Amino acid sequence: MLNYLCQVKEEVKRWIRDYFEKNGKGCFAVIGISGGKDSSVAATLCAEALGKDRVVGVLMPNGIQSDIEDAKRLVEFLEIPHLIINIGATSAALCQELEQNEVLKGMTGNAGLSKDSKINLPARIRMTTLYAVAQSLPGGGRVVNTCNRSEDYIGYSTKYGDSAGDFSPLSDFLVEEVRELGYALGLPKDLIEKTPSDGLSGSSDEEKLGFSYQTLSKYMITGACENEAVREKIDRLHRMNLYKLIPMPQYRR
Repeated sequence: MLNYLCQVKEEVKRWIRDYFEKNGKGCFAVIGISGGKDSSVAATLCAEALGKDRVVGVLMPNGIQSDIEDAKRLVEFLEIPHLIINIGATSAALCQELEQNEVLKGMTGNAGLSKDSKINLPARIRMTTLYAVAQSLPGGGRVVNTCNRSEDYIGYSTKYGDSAGDFSPLSDFLVEEVRELGYALGLPKDLIEKTPSDGLSGSSDEEKLGFSYQTLSKYMITGACENEAVREKIDRLHRMNLYKLIPMPQYRR
């Protein structure tokens, strides 16, 4: 298994180098750092592929972030340049502006922003921040998408938020495989095994989904799921979120 993981690791690094050779020779890889396994593994792959000086980590707490130290520890562990941009004030200001908009209140029966809108708004501001940083760097930058195959399958991402990016090194790996890559890359165990969460809703991924990633992976690989309600939910989420995975439909004359 270790030899296989080392081979896969090298293949992904070659793919990253090839991407930059064709789509941004000499420029930076810009990545949002949460301190979780996905951003940790993606950042490490980029640092090993391109060199640590060409990977810029961006830490984006939404006001006070309880686990911000995990993100700081990762960039220090990798010795990559990084910056901290607190998006809390921006998120709050835009949310307030929308909530106070009379037209929106009228169209929503005075409800204003939905709960999901409030959760997804900071994710989209974070992606805006990453592109602002990338476009400001000497020679430019390419934004790293950190979504994995499990998240993509059920649409557990924010469109034009964390689902955006210029290249996606983890898109073919299930959650368990990302963890295995983390160990093969020598990352600290607590970052690899950190409970996945969006950092915005106050709940873990599995609490929000209502099933475990292990259950999802088993179903994706084998088609087997003992719990019929869970199987139906996975199928429903997959159908509902396929639009996130396809290119934008374009009318052609």
